[in-house]
Amino acid sequence: MAVQKTFRIGVIGASGYTGADVVRLAAVHPHMEIAALAARAHAGKPMGAVFPHLGLAALPDVVDVEAVDWSGLDAVFCGLPHGTAHEIISTLPESLKVVDMSADFRLRDPAVYAEWYGGPHGAADLLETAVYGLTEHYRAQIAPARLVACPGCYPTAVLLALLPLVKAGLIDASDIVIDAKSGVSGAGRGAKQGTLFSEVGEGLAPYGVAQHRHAPEIEQEISRAAGAPVVVNFTPHLVPMSRGELVTCYVRLQGKARAGELREALSAAYTDSPFVRVAVPDALPATQHVRGSNYCLVGAYDDRIEGRAIVISALDNLVKGSAGQAIQNFNLMAGLPETTGLEQLPLFP
Repeated sequence: MAVQKTFRIGVIGASGYTGADVVRLAAVHPHMEIAALAARAHAGKPMGAVFPHLGLAALPDVVDVEAVDWSGLDAVFCGLPHGTAHEIISTLPESLKVVDMSADFRLRDPAVYAEWYGGPHGAADLLETAVYGLTEHYRAQIAPARLVACPGCYPTAVLLALLPLVKAGLIDASDIVIDAKSGVSGAGRGAKQGTLFSEVGEGLAPYGVAQHRHAPEIEQEISRAAGAPVVVNFTPHLVPMSRGELVTCYVRLQGKARAGELREALSAAYTDSPFVRVAVPDALPATQHVRGSNYCLVGAYDDRIEGRAIVISALDNLVKGSAGQAIQNFNLMAGLPETTGLEQLPLFP
C-alpha cells in the first residue's frame, strides 16, 4: 500500500475559536503537519500561551501573517473575520489550497455580499472559482477545488436538515420557519459586552432578528435546490453554553407527505455520509449528543397542525459547523477519505 503524503498546513486566525479547533483536530490528523500558525494579536507567543489546552501538542509559535513562508505549505485554513479574510486570501500563492471559514466566499453573488456585509467584495474575481463547502452536497465540486468556502454554522445545520426534503419535493420551500439556538462561542473570542458571562448567563436571548447574515446564505442554497427564489423566516438565539447548536424548522408538507417520508428521504440522502445521522422517530436530536464531534443529528416529526412537520438538527458549531467541516473538506481536496482525523465520538456528559 502506498504511503499517504503528509500535508504541511498553516492556520491563519489561529487565536480564534474556530482556528483553535482546526489546530486541535489537525494536531492528531495522521496526514497533517502544522507548519505555521498566524494571529496578529498574539504574534511571538507559543500556542500553549494563547490556548493552554493546546500546550501539550508540538506546535510552532504564533507569528504575524506577514511572517509566514507560504512556499513551504500545501494548504491554509483561514479563520479570520469577514472583510479581512478575502484581503489575505487574495494575496496567497495559487499553489496553495485554501479552506476559508469566514463568510467572504460563501455568497455567490457579490451584490448580495455587499448588501449584507456592508461594502463591496475585495476579491470578487475569486468568487467565480470558490466552491461552497457543504461537504455532503458538494463533494464532486470540492475535491478538485483550490478555494473552498465553509458554510456558516447555522446554514450547515439548517441545510443538512432541509436540502434533501426540498430536492425531493416533500416540503414547500416558500413556507419555512427556522428557530435556531447557538452556544456563545459562535460570536467569536473578541471581547464584546453582549457575550460577557453576566450578560448571557442564566438567560436566553434572540439576536439578529430578521437581519442575521446567515439568512441569505440559507436562502441561496434552498433557492438553488428549489429552482426558484426563496425567503425564509430565520431567528437565531444565544444560549448560555460554550458550544453547540440546535435548529428547529417548521415546514409545510407537500401533497400527502408525512414525517415518515421525510425521515426516509433524509436517510436515503445521507446513506454514504458518515457524519450525518438520522434520528429514529422516538429520539430527539440534542446538542449534548454531538458535543466535540463532527456529527450532525437530524430528525423529522409530525406536527399537531395537519399538513405540517417539524425538522430538528443538532451539531457542534465549532466542529461540524466550522473547523471539523473544514478538515472534512480538506480531506476531499487532498484525496484522503473524508473521515480522516475526524472519527472521534461525541463527548458526553
